[in-house]
Amino acid sequence: MEIRIGVVHTPKEINLEVEGSVEDVKQSIARALATDDGVLWLTDKQGREIGIPADRVAYVEVEPEGASKRVGFARS
Repeated sequence: MEIRIGVVHTPKEINLEVEGSVEDVKQSIARALATDDGVLWLTDKQGREIGIPADRVAYVEVEPEGASKRVGFARS
């Protein structure tokens, strides 16, 4: 699945591809963001570990595997 994380005062978002179920990933994100002094740690498919201070996370967007991505000008 793909995860996009917005960081406060940063114009770019962090994009990661991670393995696991949507619910497991959402629960681990919620635990990390429960306190302001926590750190959100995620491991991508290549094994890289990314840590973001919880008080700097603006938003987290989770896109499950197989979600349709539309391209072009076709009607939805």
